[in-house]
Amino acid sequence: MKSYTITVNGTAYDVVVEEKEAGVSAAAAAAPAAPVAQMSAKSAGGAVKVTASVPGKVFKVEVKAGQAVKAGDTVVILESMKMEIPVVAPQDGTIAAIDVAVGDSVENGDTLASMN
Repeated sequence: MKSYTITVNGTAYDVVVEEKEAGVSAAAAAAPAAPVAQMSAKSAGGAVKVTASVPGKVFKVEVKAGQAVKAGDTVVILESMKMEIPVVAPQDGTIAAIDVAVGDSVENGDTLASMN
């Protein structure tokens, strides 16, 4: 993956671009994929942060604290530019805390939930 900062109309956005392997079909490469939440290990307890991949508003919270999730399960749905964008669990685990509520405004990189 490569990280870039892109400026649009004077606003800077941090983006991460995943490089596709050779031989991936154009249809598969063009198919939209749910953004995978970025992972970062906390020093205490090894909890994983589930972070916003885009700025927007929290449209729906799909999980509850204590709920077991698999990698790829939707944790939160963000609304950005009139699109619903699922933020998914980066790995298997248990939701430790939900840090946002429906209607909250979030920025790119804000912590939405944490999991163990």
